[in-house]
Amino acid sequence: MLDRKEPLAYRVRPKTLEEYVGQKHVIGEGKILYRTIKADRLSSIILFGPPGCGKTSLARVISETTKYKFYKINAVTSGIADIKRVIEETKNFMLNPSGKSILFIDEIHRFNKLQQDALLPYVENGTIILIGATTENPYFEVNKALISRSMVIKLEPLTQDDIFQILKNALKNKDGLRRL
Repeated sequence: MLDRKEPLAYRVRPKTLEEYVGQKHVIGEGKILYRTIKADRLSSIILFGPPGCGKTSLARVISETTKYKFYKINAVTSGIADIKRVIEETKNFMLNPSGKSILFIDEIHRFNKLQQDALLPYVENGTIILIGATTENPYFEVNKALISRSMVIKLEPLTQDDIFQILKNALKNKDGLRRL
């Protein structure tokens, strides 16, 4: 049996753009998001789509592909103090020589206006690159100032072919089902 306790989805999560399955309409080779990730010229993004479509996996792939320090928080359990901690670490040359970070906020629509406003100066001046993930329409749930400073990307539900490919990958993956 497996000695790792993480769920299968965590163990077989893609690490590169080439391993990522689905969403070819936004990250297919030659698409704008693909090119900006590969060139390490990322700007803030809001990913929205249904549960299970790959928002968190895409954020992880971006973190593995780019040279920025990666922080992840969940808006359900985090607040302004967590944002400030990330900003302070980002500005600390010893912890982060590049001086830039990616801050991934899962469920960003759960942040209230004040919490979202706390991000603005740092997104605006480029201290952090925000990647927000939401299942809700960001044009209604995320404040307009953050929207105007971000590329909003709609992700679609995975197709049957996508799910089949993900299952095949899990069967081949040494951390997935291959060990069973």
